[in-house]
Order: sequence, then structure tokens, then C-alpha cells
Amino acid sequence: MRELAAERGPDDPDAQFELGGIYDSTGYEAEANAHYAAARELGLAGARLAQLNIQQGSTLRNLGRVDEAIAMLEATTPDPSIGDARAVFLALALRDAGRHDEALRLCIEALVPHLPRYQRSAANYAHALTEATD
Repeated sequence: MRELAAERGPDDPDAQFELGGIYDSTGYEAEANAHYAAARELGLAGARLAQLNIQQGSTLRNLGRVDEAIAMLEATTPDPSIGDARAVFLALALRDAGRHDEALRLCIEALVPHLPRYQRSAANYAHALTEATD
């Protein structure tokens, strides 16, 4: 993958993103994060930016930079290419931050639209998890 990315050049945001993904999926989070940051700085956009936010947010969480992960994932704009992935990875980061009720609420709220019944009840129960903090 390094050879393919080199063909595109160091200023290609897509190449940096893909290279980050390879490092990420092979357990080299610090290297992945550097390439993700480069892709962002070089102007990665659209659906690939949404995917980058998920991947880099997860990487930041794995690196122990939970607050940064939460901020990045909370700022992620919805995109069809990521579906409910934002909720999943944000919930994991919130859990790592000790914010268990918020994490559970997020997961339930992501599931509510997929329920054939009990949507209102599930949404109300989810809201009640953090009602005191709303």
C-alpha cells in the first residue's frame, strides 16, 4: 500500500487516508493517526471525510485520547456511507470516558428507527437515562 500511495504522491488526501486505514487495521494506530491527520489537512472531503472521522475517532480512542475522540465523533456530519457508525464509535468513547448512561442512550437512539414496534417507549427510556443532565 505504501508503494501505491507513493504513486499518488504525498499531497494526495485519498492516498493518505488509505494508508492510514492500512496502518489502522494492522494495529499501528500512531502511524494511522499521522496519515489520517495528513489526509484531513490536505482537504479530504465528502463521504471519505465522514469515514475518516469514524476511523480516526476510533484510533484516537485506542491511543487513549478519549476526549479528542469524543469531540471528533460528536462533530461528525451524518453521511450515508457511515450509517449509524458514528453512534457506535461515539458510544464506545463515551463508555471509556465513564459516561455509561450517555453511551447507552446513544445506542438505543440509534436502534429506535429500526424497531418495528415500541419506538416511542424505547426513545423515552433512552431519554430518561440522561434526563437529569439534559
